[in-house]
Amino acid sequence: MRILKFGGTSVGSAERMHALVHLINDNVPKIVVLSAMSGTTNNLVEIATALYAKENNKAKALIDALEKKYKDVIKQLYTKPTALNKGKELIDSHFTYLRSFTLDMFTVNEERAILAQGELLSTAMFHYYLEEIDVDSVLLPALNFMRIDENEEPDLKYIETHIQPELAKHKACKLFITQGYICRNAFGEIDNLKRGGSDYTATIIGAAIQSEEIQIWTDIDGMHNNDPRV
Repeated sequence: MRILKFGGTSVGSAERMHALVHLINDNVPKIVVLSAMSGTTNNLVEIATALYAKENNKAKALIDALEKKYKDVIKQLYTKPTALNKGKELIDSHFTYLRSFTLDMFTVNEERAILAQGELLSTAMFHYYLEEIDVDSVLLPALNFMRIDENEEPDLKYIETHIQPELAKHKACKLFITQGYICRNAFGEIDNLKRGGSDYTATIIGAAIQSEEIQIWTDIDGMHNNDPRV
C-alpha cells in the first residue's frame, strides 16, 4: 500500500479537488492524507484568537465569512442533489459546532478542537465527491488511531496497533482518505501535530503499515510535484 499526502492548495477549491481524483484513482491500494483547504487553518487561528480575547462578535463574523466560503465551494464541487445535501449538512454541523464556542469559556482544549475542523471538513467533502462519481473509498478518521504521548511525541506503538484494525474493517477497499494534522493526546483529547504535521503523519502512517512508498505531493502554480520518500 502507498501513502500519498496532499497539502491545502491541492484541496483549496472545487476545481482542485476535481483534479486531485486523477492522481489517486488508479486502482493501486493507497491511503491519501489531506490537509485543510488552503487558508482555512489561518482562518481558524483568527477565530480562536478572537475567542481568547472575548471578542465574540468578531469571532462570529469570521465564522460567518468562512462558512460562506465553504458553501460556495460545495456548490461548485457537487452536481448531484444527494451529494450537495450531504455537503450542506456537513457544513451546517461543523459551523454550528464552531459557533458553540462563542457561548462558553475558551481554553486551549477548545482551540485544538477548533483547529481540527479544517481537515475534518476537507476530507469529508472530498470523500463525498468520490461517492458522487462512484469512486469507492473509505473515510478513515485519524482521531481513531493517531495519538501523541505525554511528551507530545507520536505514540508509534498505539498508532500501529490501532490503524491496522481500522484498515481491516474494509479489506475490499483500495482507497482510504484521512486527515494529516489532527490527533488525540495521551488523555484522549483532540490535539494536533503542529503546523506542517501532515507530512509527518504520512510518514508515521507509512511506517505503521510498512508502506511500500510514501509520496509527499506539493502544488506549485497549479502543477503537482511528487517527492517520493521511502
